Amino acid sequence: MNDLGPVAWPPAPIKTQRLMLREPEARDRAAFIELHASSEVHTYLGGPRPRDELEREMPEVPGRRPGSFVIDLDGAMIGQILLRRVTEHLCPAAVGKADLGYLFLPRAWGFGYAAEACAAALDWLEDVLPGEPVVLATQTANVRSMRLAAKLGFTEVERFRAWDADQWLGLRSSVLPSG
Repeated sequence: MNDLGPVAWPPAPIKTQRLMLREPEARDRAAFIELHASSEVHTYLGGPRPRDELEREMPEVPGRRPGSFVIDLDGAMIGQILLRRVTEHLCPAAVGKADLGYLFLPRAWGFGYAAEACAAALDWLEDVLPGEPVVLATQTANVRSMRLAAKLGFTEVERFRAWDADQWLGLRSSVLPSG
């Protein structure tokens, strides 16, 4: 996966009712480590990475690349959204499309932050790349992620098996107004 193409990066921070989507900063490093070391966060993602490995390898400003947003609540990182171009995938239908990924710290679960932040990121993408189709993949066992995908307007394209688990691929197509 790589960048989104002709998109100016980083964009101005995106404000929602409760959150801000912004570029990662050095102050987010500890939250990135917590996010990637969390067994709860990585239940459906192949498991967490060892904290000591993350401490050694995490750059001073983690996640700084096009398409990577920190989700900020009251000045603190609670999660990350990634928008990337799919260059390889087990499902050919995903290749060439933008991919939406997200991770939230467990303390931020259950408050609607994922829906709010993902909707804002998708609105931003629609503004900068009008009509861009977006895919989202999740394990079918991840009920919360499946519900979020439906809420965001993703519809099933394909099911597949990867990492010893059943996976779901959804597509969200933007329909441009005619006229």
